[in-house]
Amino acid sequence: MDPHQVIIRPVISEKSYTLIESEGQYTFHVDKRANKNQIKRAIESAFEVKVAKVNTSNVKSKPKRQGLTSGRTATWKKAVVRLAPGESIELFEGV
Repeated sequence: MDPHQVIIRPVISEKSYTLIESEGQYTFHVDKRANKNQIKRAIESAFEVKVAKVNTSNVKSKPKRQGLTSGRTATWKKAVVRLAPGESIELFEGV
């Protein structure tokens, strides 16, 4: 798979920025079908860094309402990537 098909977008949240600052872990929204090896190769080739570990989890949908209309959010897969010591991704720096 192409790295841009595996990595959908970075997760921008207060918790993800805390993980970056304290532990050097970056959080990404990834393709549901991607496994840990594919995610590792995609991050290494897209950002030219060395990945030490990848943890994944499936995020369940939540019920949402807007007026009388009700529905659910989509399910998605989250990957928390730990980089090798001394590595960083410039995309997240300075934001």
